[in-house]
Amino acid sequence: MGMDAIARLRSSFIAGLFVVLPLTVTLFVLDWAVDRLTVTLAPVVSGTGLAEVAGNQALATGLAIVLVAVVITLVGFVASHEAGRRLFGGFERGVRLLPVVRAVYFGVRQVSESLATPGDGFDRVVVAEFPRDGTWSIGFVTNPAPRSVRRAAGEDLMTVFFPHSPNPTAGKLVMIHPDDYAEIDMSVSRGLRLLVTTGLSADDPNRLPAAVSSGE
Repeated sequence: MGMDAIARLRSSFIAGLFVVLPLTVTLFVLDWAVDRLTVTLAPVVSGTGLAEVAGNQALATGLAIVLVAVVITLVGFVASHEAGRRLFGGFERGVRLLPVVRAVYFGVRQVSESLATPGDGFDRVVVAEFPRDGTWSIGFVTNPAPRSVRRAAGEDLMTVFFPHSPNPTAGKLVMIHPDDYAEIDMSVSRGLRLLVTTGLSADDPNRLPAAVSSGE
């Protein structure tokens, strides 16, 4: 087999790899999401009797997803109007009266808003040896550590959020010195995409490697 044929086979393999990899990652994430949704929506399916109506557990779960999506859309529609804003504003004022509940509610809300608009929430992307030496993890700097923590530690600390993969809404919040992490040239959205795709996303999804584009 000549060198030209080998080069063409290599280019074809690389081109196929960059077609198959996104599909594989998408299927992996969807499979994980379906598994989690099936467990989460089990009470909805049983409580609404969708399994009996649909006659099939998978179809019942699908109907439950549609039902939940409709409810979320209706909540968003109501919240976008003045009456809805007053209603949810009153609800949040009530939540503020409950110490433990308000910490969880507003904490989750802030993380959700940060993920929806990463540039407004997370400051920058860093890497650090976490959770142990020799293991490097991607993290997002959020804010300086609380003043009481900095006083107790006797040094300037920053709060860094190390998300889990492929679910970046969960993770560990660590307070570390800036010398213990390194900033990297990566946008917050790129860092989140890297986590969601379990590290399989290309550096630039809009560009193929030179070997593919040039056909070398």
